[in-house]
Amino acid sequence: MKALAWMSEKRKENKVLCKACNQRCVLGVGEYGKCGIRKNENGDLYLTAYGLAAAFNTDPIEKKPLFHFFPGTEILSVGTVGCNFSCKFCQNFEISQYPQEHNYEVFGTTLMPETIVNIAKTRKIPSIAFTYNEPVVVFEYAYDTFKLAKQNGIKTVFVSSGYETKEAIDTIKPYLDAANIDLKAFTDRFYREICGARLKPVLDAIEYTYKQGIWIEITTLIIPGENDSKEELRDIARFIASIDKNIPWHVSRFYPMYKMLDRPPTPIEKLKEAYEIGKEEGLNYVYVGNVLDEDRESTYCPSCGFKVIDRTGYVGQYVSNHLVDGKCPKCNTPIAGVWK
Repeated sequence: MKALAWMSEKRKENKVLCKACNQRCVLGVGEYGKCGIRKNENGDLYLTAYGLAAAFNTDPIEKKPLFHFFPGTEILSVGTVGCNFSCKFCQNFEISQYPQEHNYEVFGTTLMPETIVNIAKTRKIPSIAFTYNEPVVVFEYAYDTFKLAKQNGIKTVFVSSGYETKEAIDTIKPYLDAANIDLKAFTDRFYREICGARLKPVLDAIEYTYKQGIWIEITTLIIPGENDSKEELRDIARFIASIDKNIPWHVSRFYPMYKMLDRPPTPIEKLKEAYEIGKEEGLNYVYVGNVLDEDRESTYCPSCGFKVIDRTGYVGQYVSNHLVDGKCPKCNTPIAGVWK
């Protein structure tokens, strides 16, 4: 359905500025934003995919991936069509790029905020995520859902590419508990040529989101020949450490997808190398993803090395949690995260 996209600002000659993401599209009447689902109609901005879930599932929270936010719990995951990025490797391109590739058509099952929250309450699912595509392109839908969720004691999560404007972060801040943010690379070339975006707004959004007290974890999908040099991986690790060495960094294995079918999967050794680089740069919590590696999917106390959370499987499936009041049971060191 269609709803007013109020995260916007009217301009002269019936133009409108979208203030949700850092594409900051200025649209004339009849024009769509880069996301394909925000449209100027007679000088007002509308969201054409409000309340239309193209994907809706109950997931383990580790799949987001969030390893330090209520581990071992379920999360209700919602996604729509549309995205403000055009990543050539997108694993969800069937929905993220659907409007752009189908004359701005949208599809999905009607799922209003009240329904989403009621499902979470009925099933006793403690958190809701907007995920699969970029949450900020359906900002008003997510905002309405999260505001209602918070009124019902339900936690909220964004799984994002990190292109939110400061205005959007400030507006959603009272209702957003956690975010996994992609830091896809550390070169502007990668973002421009492969994602249709820029690097600096992502770096700014990561730092700003952290400063607002929202729990964040970072994910980097390592693509052979594109963002996998030791230097670039070290730059990413250093950037994260410069904000807080307790921010978890997930380094994930790439598999050929969408417009990058000619690339091989990430070598396992490259993931291990990235893991070690993260540790060398002082990050306390580094994880590998999309591959079986129990040792590098589990959480260890940064002080004594005791395994405080056991995980296994391709998405770090939760096995057991040995924390006591958020602390290592061996040495009493607090482990960064949101545990209860």
